[in-house]
Amino acid sequence: MQYLCEKDIQNLLPERKKDTHKGDYGKVLLLCGSKGFTGAAAFAARGALRTGAGLVYLGVPESIYAIEAVKLDEPVIFALPDAGGMLSENASEKIRQLLPKMDAVLFGCGSGVGAGTEKVLKLLLRETKCPLVLDADGITLVSQHKDELRGRTSPTILTPHDGEFARLCPLDLPRPEQTMAMARELGCIIVRKGYRSLITDGQVCYENHTGNPGMATGGSGDVLAGIIVSLLGQKLQPLEAAAAGVWLHGRAGDKCAQMLGEYGMLPSDMVEELPRLLK
Repeated sequence: MQYLCEKDIQNLLPERKKDTHKGDYGKVLLLCGSKGFTGAAAFAARGALRTGAGLVYLGVPESIYAIEAVKLDEPVIFALPDAGGMLSENASEKIRQLLPKMDAVLFGCGSGVGAGTEKVLKLLLRETKCPLVLDADGITLVSQHKDELRGRTSPTILTPHDGEFARLCPLDLPRPEQTMAMARELGCIIVRKGYRSLITDGQVCYENHTGNPGMATGGSGDVLAGIIVSLLGQKLQPLEAAAAGVWLHGRAGDKCAQMLGEYGMLPSDMVEELPRLLK
């Protein structure tokens, strides 16, 4: 078991050199949100932006495009074909065109579970050559397509809480051993969220010691997913990007708890605290 401290995180973060431009800090694609879950997409995008991503592209179902455009100014937001408020199969062609241009991709925050989102997931598993993060509904969908997950040659990061993890893993083992065994079996990196979150590729396992119960609220996990995809886009190694993302997320939560208390803090507060950790 390994642990990260603030000095480790600062050493992992890429230097912001004077002679650079936005393209040097990663192009990331977020496919998130659905009718009734517009906040998930916004939180993920803000998490990515506040962690230094150069360009954030946010693809959302057409029916919620106007809402996201009002919520967000900084990302490149675009509408994709939808069915029933979720991405439809017809979204695949536009996504396919964008994938080769991206440095990292996130799918699943508030995306919903349906025939269209399942088709999008299959496309991402088969054709995404850069690191892919699957969160929330993306994990629910991929639990039915483990063979395609195992077949990926590029890094994949799953970010389940314990309930989502149970859909992936039938093994009855202590939490660290269970998580590492599942990472090996699926050939991916697992961020198992909760008290003392675990981050493992099946060989190395980090245990996180930042965070508090005030973070147990809707939207917090979306912020984390955005942080991780941002760090991947900035070319951190996948395991270190996941571990650093969890540490930063938890540390931002701890700062918010100190200022606001655990009862009243919000995911948006954590987003705004991130820049103060990255100076």
